[in-house]
Parts: sequence; structure tokens; C-alpha cells
Amino acid sequence: MDSATSETRTPLSASADNGLKIVVVGGFGAGKTTMVRSVSEIRPLNTEETMTQAGETVDDLRGVNGKTATTVAFDFGRITLDRRNVLYLFGAPGQQRFWFLWDRLFSGTLGAVVLVDTRRIDDSWYAIDRLEKRGTPFIVACNDFGGPAFTTQQIREALDLDPHVPLVTCDARSRESSKLVLITLVEHIQALYADPSRAPRQELV
Repeated sequence: MDSATSETRTPLSASADNGLKIVVVGGFGAGKTTMVRSVSEIRPLNTEETMTQAGETVDDLRGVNGKTATTVAFDFGRITLDRRNVLYLFGAPGQQRFWFLWDRLFSGTLGAVVLVDTRRIDDSWYAIDRLEKRGTPFIVACNDFGGPAFTTQQIREALDLDPHVPLVTCDARSRESSKLVLITLVEHIQALYADPSRAPRQELV
């Protein structure tokens, strides 16, 4: 399995002039920082801070008791697609007290990945609701934490997902698995824009 931490520093080509933005959102401890780290070609920028006792009264630690650090602004990674196109990947903070940052991160976004921990599936509702209201294309990726197995239909019903929204499973620690998630998102966006009746109409901010 690939390491979640990338130590490579790949220089950006001087010919790259088209930046595409994707945001990874989801509940607290769903694996957003891990996914950005695993797939980025550069050492990712992150804003993780050590969790303290002061946060115990505001952060829901059910199922993530071993978590010692948390994102307080965003994570940032980069993937070069070709000589002219670069994908910029942003991981949004998961705690409710930082949700006010999400709309700014969504601005100019090509699409989003909603990362789900099926042990805390209700933590994903806010992300899906915000993306649907903004008209931002998204897919749902269930991160494998080794918990109880649920069928695709059970997860779709729990999240009240539109039938056209792709649902995949992944291991956010694996570079290859995370790449497949991003490929699924890009293919979904391409399919939406190929059908004018389903093309997203995003809010302007």
C-alpha cells in the first residue's frame, strides 16, 4: 500500500496555464487530509493543528477517538495532467465550526469529492446539501475504515443520493485508489456537460 505522505517535489512546467480545482469535503475524520497527501505529486500544504482538551466539548469524537490532529483551514495538493493542465486539490476542514470556510473553497471549483465514513454517515449530509444547492458536480467516495459493510443501496438511501451521482469505495491512504476516485469525478463531470439537460448551473459568488 502506498504511503499517505509524499516527499517528492515536482516542479511545475512553465507551459502549464490551465488550473482546474477540485475540493474534497466530508465529515470530521473522514480522511480528507489523507487523500490529498496520498495523491499529490508535491509535498502537500496542510493546516493541521494538534487537538486539545478545549475542543472536546465542540468536536464529536465518536469513532475517531485516536485522532490527534485536525485541519483548521484547508489542505492543498497538486497533480499535473499534461504540459498545459494542472489539477489543484483542496481538502476542506471537517468540523462544523469551520464550515463557514466551505463556500469560499467551493468558488471556482470544477467538482467535489464527498468523502464518507460509513460509521458516521450523518456527518456527510451537510456537504451534500451545500453542493446540491450550489449546483456543484460531485461524487461520493466511501473511505474504508474496516467497519460494518453496507450495500450500495443502503448507503444511497442513507444519503438520499440522486441516482445519477456516482458512489465508489476507496482507501484514502492508497495513491492508486485516490486517483481512481478523481478519475471517476472527472468522468462524471464530462458526462454532465455532454448532456445539456443535466449540465450543472452553479451559483455565482
